Amino acid sequence: MLNLLFAVGIIVALTWIIGRLLHRYFMYIPDRTRVAPKDAGLAGVEEIVFKAADGTKLIAWYLPARQPKPTLLYFTGNCGNAASRAGKIATIGADGYGVFVLNYRRYGGSGGRPTEARITADALSAYDCLRGLGVAPQDILAYGESLGTAVATRLSLQRQVKALVLESPFMSTVAVGQLMWPFLPLGLIMADQYRTIDRIGQVKVPLLIIHGGRDAVIPLDQARHVYHAANEPKSFVVLPRAAHNDLFDRGAWEKVHGFIDSLRPVPVMKAGRKVEIAAAADIEDR
Repeated sequence: MLNLLFAVGIIVALTWIIGRLLHRYFMYIPDRTRVAPKDAGLAGVEEIVFKAADGTKLIAWYLPARQPKPTLLYFTGNCGNAASRAGKIATIGADGYGVFVLNYRRYGGSGGRPTEARITADALSAYDCLRGLGVAPQDILAYGESLGTAVATRLSLQRQVKALVLESPFMSTVAVGQLMWPFLPLGLIMADQYRTIDRIGQVKVPLLIIHGGRDAVIPLDQARHVYHAANEPKSFVVLPRAAHNDLFDRGAWEKVHGFIDSLRPVPVMKAGRKVEIAAAADIEDR
């Protein structure tokens, strides 16, 4: 009996050690190629090189806004790099909005190795870099895509932003992983858990969640749980025909654009003086 218990203990320990060491290799799938924005077909986009808090070189792509439009501080999913979002950058910029896309560590020429702690710290450095470029806090909108939704959520708790947009959010990486490996103790194995569900209730700025009805990577129910845990003001848009990677092809930007426009102060006259009120959001499912 003791031998059996010992063998089980060894198996459990090895599973924990191997999982702890390897889960990041499955979670982060970077394209390490450093691409110039012009080579991705983007005009007016700058490559910004700056340092993380620990001195690691980070690279971002920056398209300045046309005033008075805000700038999206954009955090990507776990695959590719900024160049993989060239189409999105072009779409956003075509409407005059600015966008600052961070290449995570080991992505798109950035140095270092990605972990949750490092990426979330680098998000703060990216925000501070954007501020250094002259963008005011009230003109910065935190935007997260897939993995980046957790990064954007944490940033919005630590820096002043205009609003928060989450494209294809999840409760936690543990919750997503358990859909594939329900019998593994992923909560004990995974170091990088990105627990948005535990933080979204602390967000105080206007929130938009947008998700594809046919998303086979992050089920729609995950986004619903995040939405219900969030504070008002909040909006939830489902694009029924969209999957995980084609939301912009299915009308996502139009919904995001409308949400951002609803945040603009609308001047009204009251008692002979000018006051500012926020326009009400009018976003419907598509």
